[in-house]
Formats: sequence, C-alpha cells, structure tokens
Amino acid sequence: MLTIDKTVLIVIDVQEKLVRAMYDRENLVKKASQMANGARILGIPVIWTEQNPDGLGPTVREVRDYLGDSQPVVKFSFSCCGEAKFVEALEACGRKQALILGIECHVCVFQTAIDLLAMGYEAHVVSDAVSSRTAENRTIGLERLKQAGVVITSVEMALFELLKVASGDEFKQILKVVK
Repeated sequence: MLTIDKTVLIVIDVQEKLVRAMYDRENLVKKASQMANGARILGIPVIWTEQNPDGLGPTVREVRDYLGDSQPVVKFSFSCCGEAKFVEALEACGRKQALILGIECHVCVFQTAIDLLAMGYEAHVVSDAVSSRTAENRTIGLERLKQAGVVITSVEMALFELLKVASGDEFKQILKVVK
C-alpha cells in the first residue's frame, strides 16, 4: 500500500501540444490536476517531466499550478529513467513508491514504470490520469503494465490509500479535490 512517507508523484509529459492529441483529454487534465493537488496537500514530492518542450510546449497550466516552484526535467528519451537528472532527482527524494501519471500510457508511462521496477521501485500507475492518442493504445499500455507487475490504481483510490483515515484537515481537503 502507498504511504505518504515513501511515495513520490511522477508527472510525465502533460504538455499542451501532446494533451490536445490525447484520447479523453478533458478527463486526463482533470484527473492529473486532482492528483497533483492531492500530492501538494499531503506533502508528497513531485518530479515532473517535459518531452522536448521546445516542440511540444510546457506542461498544461491546470497541472502546473499545483507543482510549486520546482522545474521540470527536460527529456528526449521515452523513459524518464533515460535522463540522468530524473534519476538524480528520484534518488535524492529517497522514496521507493512511484505514483505515476501522464502521457502517453503505452510509451513514456509504460517504459518509465518498467524501468522503475527494474531499479527496485514499486510502480503504481494512476489509470484515470494517463492517456494515449487512442483508447486502444491506452488500454494496451495498462494491460502490459499490469502484466509486468505494475500496480494499477486511480486518483481517488491512491489519495484515500495515502490518507488511511477519514478524519482531519487533510481528509477534508482531499474530499474537495475528488468531488
């Protein structure tokens, strides 16, 4: 199970030009924003990436608003783990549970999660906060992730799993996020 002190949120390539081409893009942005906001409320560190930002634009504002003052890791490899700065940031946070969202599910999300498993991390993919250009590729990506041993979760499931209890200020804030 996910725990606040062991989890890091990884936001992969939720960029303006990419989002426009995604299947069910409105829901993708909504759920990615909810997860990023939930991580902010719970004090979970976030590492976020942008694939070739000169060509694909910045991370969408709806998500970026919850990422604080940190800067994205610029990448050109499909797997985030192919970028030394990403691996350095991941190791520096000292957490072994990776909660992953972003695009594209069957490419960058898939390859990152598989690499993280190989590096000894628990990989959890937020199914309602990932997408691909087609519904079929999203589905194939999620199926392959599950077959490989990645935990498939959802925004609401992950946030309540992290909370553990239905009381307190954080619970009230998270309720507002998921509604």
